[in-house]
Amino acid sequence: MKRSLFSQALLLLALAFLPALGEALYLREEVSWDAPPVANDEVTIQDALAWGESLLWVDARPDAQFETEHIPGALSLNEDRWNELLPQVLTTWAPEKRTVVYCSSQSCAASHEVARRLREDAGLKNVFVLHGGWEAWQKK
Repeated sequence: MKRSLFSQALLLLALAFLPALGEALYLREEVSWDAPPVANDEVTIQDALAWGESLLWVDARPDAQFETEHIPGALSLNEDRWNELLPQVLTTWAPEKRTVVYCSSQSCAASHEVARRLREDAGLKNVFVLHGGWEAWQKK
């Protein structure tokens, strides 16, 4: 009797795993298994691009990286030159725009710090960090 119940439980468990296994194999190229989740203050590249013209890009990387290459129309605003560069961002910003700050990669903390300061010090609303940073832009 116990052996029969155990066999049935194993059979049910195996059947429960089949759909998950099938989906994992079928969608293996579409799901990033090791990607960190999108945080509350972050936005994906797809969502940011969907905002269209109501978007202000802010590049938090060092000047040399910004000068080499950046998202078209992005403004530079980094910690090193905050006081010097902030007025240009504030002049371009509008209440109906969403601001997306990015830096070099997912592990870069500069974008989170610049976004925090834009929210807290400059009092801007709708400020987000680009999930994946510059690398996400390059992959799009």
